[in-house]
Amino acid sequence: MGKPQFKIFLGDYLNPLNDKSCQWVRQGALVAKLSSNNEYKWCFIGKEREALAKYGQKRSLEVCEFPGGIIAPGFYDTHFHWVQEDVRTMPKDSLLTWLSKYTWPHEAKYKDKTYSKNKAKVFSKKLLEVGTLGGACYASIHGHSVDHALKEFIGDYTIGNVLMTMNSPPYLSQTPKQALSLVKNRSEKYLENYALTPRFAPTTHPHVMAEGSKLAKKNKNFIQTHLSETPNEIEYVLGIYRGIKGFEKIKSYTEIYKKCGLLSSKTIMGHGIHLSSEELAMLAKSKTAVAHCPTSNAPVKELGLGSGLFDFKRAEKAGVRWSLASDIGGGPFLSMLDVMRSFYKQNQKKKIKEATYIKAFYRATQAGAELLGLAKKRGNFQKSKMASFIILEKPKLREGDKAEEILKRIIHRGSREQLSQKVLQTYYNGESVYQKN
Repeated sequence: MGKPQFKIFLGDYLNPLNDKSCQWVRQGALVAKLSSNNEYKWCFIGKEREALAKYGQKRSLEVCEFPGGIIAPGFYDTHFHWVQEDVRTMPKDSLLTWLSKYTWPHEAKYKDKTYSKNKAKVFSKKLLEVGTLGGACYASIHGHSVDHALKEFIGDYTIGNVLMTMNSPPYLSQTPKQALSLVKNRSEKYLENYALTPRFAPTTHPHVMAEGSKLAKKNKNFIQTHLSETPNEIEYVLGIYRGIKGFEKIKSYTEIYKKCGLLSSKTIMGHGIHLSSEELAMLAKSKTAVAHCPTSNAPVKELGLGSGLFDFKRAEKAGVRWSLASDIGGGPFLSMLDVMRSFYKQNQKKKIKEATYIKAFYRATQAGAELLGLAKKRGNFQKSKMASFIILEKPKLREGDKAEEILKRIIHRGSREQLSQKVLQTYYNGESVYQKN
C-alpha cells in the first residue's frame, strides 16, 4: 500500500514567526500533501474544525492526533561537533587546555572506521531524541567521519571534516596536500551538504584555507570555523599569524579569514563573542553569520568554558545574521531547549529584556534554517514547507495563555537532563522517525 496523499496532524501548536512573534494555536491542525517528488509539504495551517471540513473526506488520508503534546518545528543546531559527545562534561577551565588534554585525543579514535560508523548510528538517534532535524556540524580530520554522519543523520545537515595542518598534535594532523585532497573529494561529492571546516586559524595553514575556499565556492559548499571565542585564543592566533609572510600587519582575527577568502553568505562562524566594531562590519558586509553557543560559553560552574556572552543586540545593530547552537562537546547538552534556557537566563542576568523565550525559540528554529539556506523550505509552519516537526511534552495550560508563557513552562521547568527528554516524537518529511519509549 502506498503513502496516503494527505496527512492531518491535530493538536495545539507553536509556530515561530520572528524574534517577537510566535503563534500559539489551541485545537489546531496542520495538513500535509504528498508532492510529486515524494515530499510531504504543508498545504493547510490553522484550526482543527476547518481542516477536517476541508480535508476530512479525502480518500487517501491519514489522521494523527497529539492530545498530550504540543506540535512545534524541529530544531536547527548551527554549530556542533558530533565527534565530541564523550568530552562534553570533561573539565573546562581553559579552552586551549580542554582541546589538547581531552578533545583532540578523543577525536583521534575516529581514525577507526568501525568505531566511527557505530558512533554515528548512536549519535543520530540522540539528535532525534532532542528534536534536532538539521544543522552545521564538525566531524574529525578523517573523511569517513563525514561519510558516516551524512549517511546516518536524519534531516538537513552540512558537515565537514576539521582541517589540522599546523600547530596540531602528530596523532591528529594532516599535510596540506592531504587536507586539500580530502576537501576536493568530499566537496565535489556532497555539494551543499559539505562544509569546508578549518578547525580554526591556528591549526590550518593560510594557503589551505585559501585554496579550500575556492573549492567550496566552486562546489557551492558551506564554510564553517571558530572565531573569537576567548581573549587568550585571539592573542594566540594573532601571535602566530603576525609571524607568517603576508599577514604581518593583520589587525584582527576576522581579517585573517577575510584574507583567506572564507567570509561569505554561506559561512557560519562559531562563537564570535569578542569582536571589534570593524570585525562586525566585515561579517555584515560579507553576509557571514554567527552561531551563538550560550551553553558552551557559559560560566564553568554551569559546565561551559566561561568564554563570555555573545552581544546579540550589538551584532543585530551591525547587521550580522545569527542563530543558536549547542556546540556539543564545548556545550554540555545536545538539547536546543537547554541552549534556549541558557540564552534566556544569561541575558536576563544582564538585564537584557529583548532576550525572550520567543526570541530563543525563533533563533533555534527558523533563524537556524535561514543560515543553512533553507528559510523557504524549513524552520516553521508555512504552506509549501516540508512537513517536519516535533511533539513537545505539554505543560499545564491556562485560559488566555500566550506563546511566551507556554515556552517558559516548557523550557524553564525541570533539570537540564529532563530538558533533554521533553521531546515525545520527531517527524521528518511527514514520517515519524523517533518516538519516546
